[in-house]
Amino acid sequence: MIKLSKSLAIVSLLAIVGTVSAQEIVRTGEARNFYNNIFIPAGAETLYLSGAGAQQKADGTWGDMEQQAIDTLGRFKETLESQGWSMADIVQVRVFAVAGADGALDFDGFNRGYQTFFGTTENPMKPVRSFVQIAGLVVPGWLVEIEIRAARMPK
Repeated sequence: MIKLSKSLAIVSLLAIVGTVSAQEIVRTGEARNFYNNIFIPAGAETLYLSGAGAQQKADGTWGDMEQQAIDTLGRFKETLESQGWSMADIVQVRVFAVAGADGALDFDGFNRGYQTFFGTTENPMKPVRSFVQIAGLVVPGWLVEIEIRAARMPK
């Protein structure tokens, strides 16, 4: 049954893609925080940004999950805009997260921070997304590391 469901999803995506120009990015399967499928046609420009996390605050703290998500995504926004791209161009977000000092993973906190950048009036676009809990990150104090991929059609 799982293979059949995946096959039907692919056939559905291909049917949708076949009805639009091969010169546009197509998003399907919209959920609250992401799309399930994004089709990037040949000829699209792509940009990959390495994993990054929050910056340490002046007082030596890093902030909670929501604050770290906002800090990290805000710096991605600055980087994209400095190169003529926007948050609406992001097609994939990959998130690696760890539990806080209390041993709990603050997934809701991450989503609150994330929702200030995606699915908003300013940026109604949403990428495909993976969120993975891991044992630890390379920088002590980080609760989250995020990497992104962006794509757009040439202007």
